[in-house]
Amino acid sequence: MKRIAILGSTGSIGTQALQVIAEHPDLFQVEVLTANDQVNKLIEQARCFNPDAVVIANEDKYATLRDALIDLPIKVYAGADALCEVVESGSIDIVLMALVGFAGLRPTLHAIRSRKLIALANKETLVVAGELVTQLARQYRAPILPVDSEHSAIFQSLVGEGQNEIDKILLTASGGPFREFSAEQLRHVTPAQALHHPNWKMGAKITIDSATMMNKGFEVIEARWLFGVDAKQIEVLVHPQSVVHSAVQFRDGAVKAQLGVPDMRLPIQYALTYPDRLPLSGERLDLFQLHHLTFEHPDMEKFPCLGLAYEALRRGGNAPCVLNRANEVMNLAFRQGKIAFENIYTNIEKVMEMVPFEQESSFDAYIATDEETHCVAEQLITKQQ
Repeated sequence: MKRIAILGSTGSIGTQALQVIAEHPDLFQVEVLTANDQVNKLIEQARCFNPDAVVIANEDKYATLRDALIDLPIKVYAGADALCEVVESGSIDIVLMALVGFAGLRPTLHAIRSRKLIALANKETLVVAGELVTQLARQYRAPILPVDSEHSAIFQSLVGEGQNEIDKILLTASGGPFREFSAEQLRHVTPAQALHHPNWKMGAKITIDSATMMNKGFEVIEARWLFGVDAKQIEVLVHPQSVVHSAVQFRDGAVKAQLGVPDMRLPIQYALTYPDRLPLSGERLDLFQLHHLTFEHPDMEKFPCLGLAYEALRRGGNAPCVLNRANEVMNLAFRQGKIAFENIYTNIEKVMEMVPFEQESSFDAYIATDEETHCVAEQLITKQQ
């Protein structure tokens, strides 16, 4: 019986993880569920899975959560500090980190120091603080298993390869909803259009990141830290069918890939059950129905956010942290109708030029950079309105 804490249980990854757990009640026990703001959904999940504890990050929702669960022996907490404290519980075996954005970093560090196995779906943790996170994971011997479909595919392709040297990682991308749009069409993209992904069902922020290909840029940075390769060894391939989830090319020229239908439950389950594979309900890949699989180079002129991510990785230091926070602000501003789609990139580029570069890779340094970047980004939007 593996005891699971799901941080971000009401989001897309969290809800699908609970589906996986529900299919194997003899193997998994939900110990902790947390949400940022969706208190009613958290209440519903808590009553269904009866965890040891629940946390609502928004302290204004604490009373609602407490009163709704008063008849159950569930501990109820609120606030950001509580998120960090619950992952330290000795009863937890695996922490599924499904929080969105920078908020996932501090709880992840606490879980690592408590020597938990981390099933990582929060890519920003490695984007912002990859050097720090991987260093601590080695120090505390806390395994980090990827939940992103692409990184899970790479991980699965590496299983059994031991110390065999990687020539390059082939990181696939669907291309998002605007892969065939012209530059002129991209100038008139609406939030509603950008929120409609052709292949994957995801949360609002990551769906917009997919539309700009910033999400793929983050995955490049994440791959660098997960698999210990240089940026030049990570090649992005636009693969609209989303059947090949990613691949690894070895130094002898052999390529291993993981294929499947677009279903996030598979990488979630693999992270929770590794090295075992368990039955999973759902559609199966039918190779006879695949008429063609195509691969293209990404158009860096139409989707320059991908180039920004490579540049931030090349710079190192706090540059990826600046990139992440600036993107969070511009992503939200676009969804709120404050800026145009093309200004997501141009504004992030400006913010990266305005925030001073720092080489230090400590948690406090990342916090300071994150706060400064937020202020600079918000001021930039205000001036443009």
